[in-house]
Amino acid sequence: MAARRALHFVFKVGDRGRSARFYRELLGMSVLRHEEFDEGCKATCNGPYDGKWSKTMVGYGPEDNHFVAELTYNYGVGEYRLGNDFLGLTLVSSQAVSNAKKMGWPLKEVTAGIFEAEAPGGYKFYLEDKEELRQDPVLKVTLGVSNLQKSVNYWSDLLGMKIYEKDEEKQRVLLGYADNQCKLELKTVGGAVDHGTAFGRIAFSCAKEEKILTPLVSLDTPGKATVQVIILADPDGHEICFVGDEAFRDLSKVDPNGDKLLDDAMAADGSDKWFAAQKMKKASA
Repeated sequence: MAARRALHFVFKVGDRGRSARFYRELLGMSVLRHEEFDEGCKATCNGPYDGKWSKTMVGYGPEDNHFVAELTYNYGVGEYRLGNDFLGLTLVSSQAVSNAKKMGWPLKEVTAGIFEAEAPGGYKFYLEDKEELRQDPVLKVTLGVSNLQKSVNYWSDLLGMKIYEKDEEKQRVLLGYADNQCKLELKTVGGAVDHGTAFGRIAFSCAKEEKILTPLVSLDTPGKATVQVIILADPDGHEICFVGDEAFRDLSKVDPNGDKLLDDAMAADGSDKWFAAQKMKKASA
């Protein structure tokens, strides 16, 4: 399973400007690429929406060797309801902690040297206040589950993840495909998993010859490679995306114009002013 790679987690954002500020200025991530689409994704990358949307990939380096965030913005949708499915993303960055303090962004020290910061939309990020010596500062994504053993069986036995840690007392298990990749942490929530409307999706790549990746959906991005995608769901309904590794490496090349494309799109998006002029709020999903 070493050929499989952890790629990104998908976040729905309602305020693209504040979100860009959080990921770029506080976390210190770079815009890797930005794409605009006139209609909804065939694989529902942007959720169950048919209208215009955008995708912005942000991270500390290319997806070839970094775990990144995919920010999907649906024009006209201002906020999403959080559930208890996504419990946080943990990264190591003393610089991010310092940035948050300089920006006056609320921080809560949850344990010695680990601070909780909330991204726009309510997504939790856990920042370890120390220098990261690994290539990728992103350590793990934590998802809530209702039955830990059932979920571990799915991710380990069916999807082939290696179990790195088990903590019976805290009802959590850490899994992954490789030592140097971002890990997946499963943690019991003590009841049913509620995905809200903000539900995200975790993505991995695998080689073309793997049987798990059948040509279910082909996704086209204008001027870029077409990738084949299959969407799975674990026992709690967490969405899992597997993409063909070869085409995805081509599609996910860093675009040096990413920052400009995002800034231009935000500048051209007059929806906030329009809704304000109409004395209306954007839709809540």
